[in-house]
Amino acid sequence: MRPEALASVDGFLFDMDGVWFVGDHAVPGAAQTLARIRELCKPLRIVTNTTTRTREQLSQRLRGLGFDIRPDEIINSVQAAVLYLRAQGAPSCHLIVADDIRSLFSDFPTSATPEYVVVGDIGEHWSYPVLNEAFRMVMDGANLLALHKGRFWQVEDGLRLDIGAFVAGLEYATGAEAVIAGKPSRTMFDAALADMGVDASGAVMVGDDILGDVDGARAAGIRGILVKTGKYREALVAESGVTPDLVLDSVADLAGLI
Repeated sequence: MRPEALASVDGFLFDMDGVWFVGDHAVPGAAQTLARIRELCKPLRIVTNTTTRTREQLSQRLRGLGFDIRPDEIINSVQAAVLYLRAQGAPSCHLIVADDIRSLFSDFPTSATPEYVVVGDIGEHWSYPVLNEAFRMVMDGANLLALHKGRFWQVEDGLRLDIGAFVAGLEYATGAEAVIAGKPSRTMFDAALADMGVDASGAVMVGDDILGDVDGARAAGIRGILVKTGKYREALVAESGVTPDLVLDSVADLAGLI
């Protein structure tokens, strides 16, 4: 993808952590890219696997870092999971999710013998009893629904293990294959495109994750731009076998290309 092709893009998808900010600090120059997109009146959506906060909370955090992004411009894996469960009717669930998002699953009854075990991020509360309870439920016939299957993410003091390790462990132990609501699932990318009213061929995805962001987007027919911030590691990109359509030092570089 030639940089000049960005001038004709109809809509932009962005990851959040590692792209707009790392930890509690905005990526230098990122605000100028957002301002340029607003100036061009191009639609954008934040497509994030963050599972511990609501869209309203995510919007507040972005605003606090200098990014004026509305809640309705954020598509997260929690939304995708709720939509998936609604499509199944009103199945009973066992929730392994953060307290702040539990209310979003209020349409689905909880049960000791659930139809779905829903796995999100619970931070420091992971333990053997939590995993063993989920294991037994899946062995007894429950379906496994993961809000995403990320391997790791970037915080200020380095990389941090993500929930994909626990999802993969449950899959290995039970023989079940989890339904994945978030990236790199095509369901999430398609939802974002539909929300913007933009075809895949007219969109680009900007992220720091070569697999979840770039490869996932390309599987959905969307061009993928990799930024060298956040969780980006040159060796991991080389090992992935995935070639991004474009590589930028940071999202700040996008401002001068659109």
